[in-house]
Amino acid sequence: MPKVLISDKISNRAVEVFKERGVEVDYKPGLSPDELKAIIGGYDGLAIRSATKVTPDVLEHAENLKVVGRAGIGVDNVDQAAATAKGVVVMNTPFGNSITTAEHAISMMMACARQIPAANASTHAGKWEKSKFMGVELYGKVLGLLGAGNIGSIVADRAQGLKMRVIAFDPFLSPERAEEMGVERVDLETLLARADFITVHTPLTEQTRNLLNAEAFAKMKTGVRIVNCARGGIIDEEALRDALDAGKVAGAALDVFAVEPAKENVLFGREDVVATPHLGASTEEAQENVAIQVAEQMADYLLTGAVTNALNMPSVSAEDAPRLKPYMKLAEQLGSFAGQVTETGIRRAVIEFEGHVATLNTKPLVQAAIAGLLKPFSDAVNMVSAPVIARERGIEISEVKHDRPGDYQTLIKLTVESERFTRSVSGTLFGGDKPRIVDIKGIQVEAPFSNSMLYITNQDKPGLIGALGTLFSTHGVNIASFHLGRTEAGGDAIALVELDSDLSDAVLAEIRALPLVTQAKRVNF
Repeated sequence: MPKVLISDKISNRAVEVFKERGVEVDYKPGLSPDELKAIIGGYDGLAIRSATKVTPDVLEHAENLKVVGRAGIGVDNVDQAAATAKGVVVMNTPFGNSITTAEHAISMMMACARQIPAANASTHAGKWEKSKFMGVELYGKVLGLLGAGNIGSIVADRAQGLKMRVIAFDPFLSPERAEEMGVERVDLETLLARADFITVHTPLTEQTRNLLNAEAFAKMKTGVRIVNCARGGIIDEEALRDALDAGKVAGAALDVFAVEPAKENVLFGREDVVATPHLGASTEEAQENVAIQVAEQMADYLLTGAVTNALNMPSVSAEDAPRLKPYMKLAEQLGSFAGQVTETGIRRAVIEFEGHVATLNTKPLVQAAIAGLLKPFSDAVNMVSAPVIARERGIEISEVKHDRPGDYQTLIKLTVESERFTRSVSGTLFGGDKPRIVDIKGIQVEAPFSNSMLYITNQDKPGLIGALGTLFSTHGVNIASFHLGRTEAGGDAIALVELDSDLSDAVLAEIRALPLVTQAKRVNF
């Protein structure tokens, strides 16, 4: 039974979902980094929110960890590079709190436009300063979205209901999607120059850090208002303070800050700044939604291999997971065969799909093949880390799909280019779920993948099979099955021999010394 640790405060529904799905779960919020490191090795999954920091040091102690699930959108508290290198899937729940966060952004925009927090404090103090708090309407104003993903699109929809005109800057926003959303797609310079209100809906990356800085504020309209319910650090807080002091920015509404918890900040204490303590996702509905989603996603992965909302792994639906399983096994075993018989550095690998398999989700199959290929060179490699390890080794990976009819209903072909040669191996499924090798180096051969096998390349001349049988008999090695193939009579030939036991180094050396043998390798699956 898989075992999951929940290390942050999260709705109890997550615990219930894990238990209902047959996953053992421990709920231990508030662990210190040292306490987490001391116990993380005993878990297959780690469910977190924003408090737990999944650092390389923590991952180093996570011997059995397979998945980290973030109940929410932002994963800046997870070292994704280290997790990927460790072979750990990183998931988030990008949709569970989208409506809640979008509604908070709209609320903050309204509060900023009408100076509601300052007016509230003044009225409670008995001042009745009606003329002091002159706000602005949202009607007819231009709203600039920095980011038009899930949350940004919801904000756009709500803003259009308020009769605002919406423009958006997002490098990934297509013209078709912009038209569907009813927004005008613009570049950053245009957005800064035209917007009356700017709302931020991007992740914090090296490209977005301090995106709204002194230079950006200088390009904005005088009297612009800024709303950020995304991530702290996207706005240069000192530059915003200066823009507020200069009157360039009329007001700001911030739910996130560069340093959190924000006990002090250069923007605190100002009437023209509305501040909330990272409440974007803080509604009962959102907290329950993300708790349920992260538990369901993690349970699906641990129990069935389904991958949803992963940031470092191709998605595999719960419906696809069992359907893809035999194909993934075939791809991994083809990669394993190629890796075991390759003796020099690999430069390039091409994975080709033909027949029925070409109609499926092949991205996981590519990663399975590369994981198998690299396994003989790195014990730590798996489907998650394989692309990274291949990239670090300078191995070029290509995928090709063919719609042409072939000899088999489904066929996967892996071609490996090394420093000395190019070799290919192809396989199919017999009976829908039984992997078979059907071609090696262009030579047709039909053989299963077995625990202990011998791969031989030789000259096609009489005497090899007899000599090999005699040698096996002498050393008490029993043959389970024998599979042969050749290019032509007297040409190059191959043999795949399934054995009942592993070959010793001494016996393998004798096989390599036989006349006609050019290569002999042990292969295990």
